[in-house]
Amino acid sequence: MSTRVEHDGNAPLGALASRLGEILLLVAATLAPLVVTVPLVLLAQGSRATRRHVWSRLTTLLMRLGPAFVKAGQVLGTRRDVLPAGMCDGLATLRDAVAPMSARQAREALAEVYGDELDTLFTEVDYSPVASGSIAGVHRARLATGGEVALKLRRPGVDRVIRLDLGLVRRGAALVARLPPLRGVPVVEVVDAMCAAVLGQLDFEREAAGLARLRVELAVVPRVWVPRVVPEACRPRCIAMEFIPGLDVDAASRCSPAARRKFAASGLTAIYEMLFVNGFVHCDLHPGNLYFTESAQVVVLDAGFSVQLTERLRLLFADFFLNMAVGDGDKCAAIVVESAAEVRADADLTGFLDRMADLVRRSHKLPAREFSLMAFAAEMFDLQRRHGIHAAAELIFPLLSLLVIEGTIRDLDPEVDFQELARPVLMKGRFSAR
Repeated sequence: MSTRVEHDGNAPLGALASRLGEILLLVAATLAPLVVTVPLVLLAQGSRATRRHVWSRLTTLLMRLGPAFVKAGQVLGTRRDVLPAGMCDGLATLRDAVAPMSARQAREALAEVYGDELDTLFTEVDYSPVASGSIAGVHRARLATGGEVALKLRRPGVDRVIRLDLGLVRRGAALVARLPPLRGVPVVEVVDAMCAAVLGQLDFEREAAGLARLRVELAVVPRVWVPRVVPEACRPRCIAMEFIPGLDVDAASRCSPAARRKFAASGLTAIYEMLFVNGFVHCDLHPGNLYFTESAQVVVLDAGFSVQLTERLRLLFADFFLNMAVGDGDKCAAIVVESAAEVRADADLTGFLDRMADLVRRSHKLPAREFSLMAFAAEMFDLQRRHGIHAAAELIFPLLSLLVIEGTIRDLDPEVDFQELARPVLMKGRFSAR
């Protein structure tokens, strides 16, 4: 994923000024109560609760500001190597809270996307969405050639609004980066990477290609099902893919323990295949994009937030996990530094290498039930932030894919051994011819 982002350069200054005014009013209305509530919380509950209160209010603000800020906040919440842990915890709770398009709006949007072809491509379309988010809604349809498809339809005008907002965010980041407390922090670089991740979710042609690629590359993993893209029915603002009926986030709870263990192994192996073998990684496998069916399939949807690792970083990523699996803390620590986007001039490199190596050695000794990827990553990112080692965004996003899926995998199989399951895929990705 390129981190070079262009804002909406065609937007009139009046539109930019108007949107900025709306943002400032929302900021004032949402954050002004903190003047009263912060001292009260501080006195009653202490500094830790006060920070949580502030981050919670910030999360509320981003949801009120709209989809660009929600998506941006979700991505920024992964940067625990740069931002305080409490802030990242708050941002991790961000969810799309946008009403779905009405049937009339969906009908008009599809007519605009397909024109006269709408009635020739499809014999029927359900204009009530089966799923909805801030960027798109999903509608069920039947092809004239037979077979049901899911149409992922981008909301009209959402791309222009998001580009406008991200343009303002980038301008703000350039100003904030000049403040003395943030000198040495890669504010502009982090924001550019965040903007690229958000804009990537608007590119439906890229996402369709990503889904098709994942379908091929994950075919080697037992029980994994990525829907087939129907290219003749795709358009720049709409992805057509095979419709998978009966998707239910609670389906796994109705399956046997043996089936749940198989689900966990297949889901985790799919992530490892992406990370260590192919380098093309789906970074957003939350329960709305990852399903387990009663027919024993693991279904992967929505490749809008995906990244391609360079070959160098794919190998470094694999080497890190391979050395972590054998407890070689010194090698792991050296890889973190080698893969870093920046080592600050005032970085405590020796202190970081010692503490990082110790973290790996301590984690290696833990039983599978006690090992937590989230806890490991949180401590690693805290070490990076405190010692001036800034991670490459290209590695942050793939690691996010593991952190997002960890809770789901643990629910399916509390005894799952993340490190042991990784070994065969690591060996394949590191030493087999690609």
